Amino acid sequence: MRTFLLALLLTVFVGSLQAQETSQTATMPNVKVKDLGMNVIETGTWAKDSLLVVSFWATWCKPCILELQTYAEHYEEWQKATGVRIVAVSIDDSRNARKVPGFVKGRAWPFDVVLDENADFKRAMNVNNVPHTFVLKNGKVVWQHSAFAPGDEEDLQEQLIKLSTADGTK
Repeated sequence: MRTFLLALLLTVFVGSLQAQETSQTATMPNVKVKDLGMNVIETGTWAKDSLLVVSFWATWCKPCILELQTYAEHYEEWQKATGVRIVAVSIDDSRNARKVPGFVKGRAWPFDVVLDENADFKRAMNVNNVPHTFVLKNGKVVWQHSAFAPGDEEDLQEQLIKLSTADGTK
């Protein structure tokens, strides 16, 4: 019985690892979000970006903030090397969303930040927990990662370089 359970857990674990890099059938949904100026943006317009990172986060999530601070430190380098664009999607509800512009300004994040107050985009992308990061190439999800630990940015950078050199995206 223990062997069976161990084999089952191992199968599920390996399957989830493979899903991170093989979820290429998902495409960018078209959902309305707001920029920090409260202007409505349709996420479907981001599909024109050849290489896009979408990171879901919240102001109350410490790993999210660490992740985005780390991305901010590498963003200029990643842009030069791969042409990537990063969009951070706050899932803070309407009460907390008022705090997001000041929160972001205080950190001077160099990438775009949008608000998903009703969690419509979060649901459309099947995000259960934050932080959750997606890499999209020409509007298709090609890689994703949930959670954050120091060093995870190296995996993201590796993916971005691989994707940008695969067909000369940059």
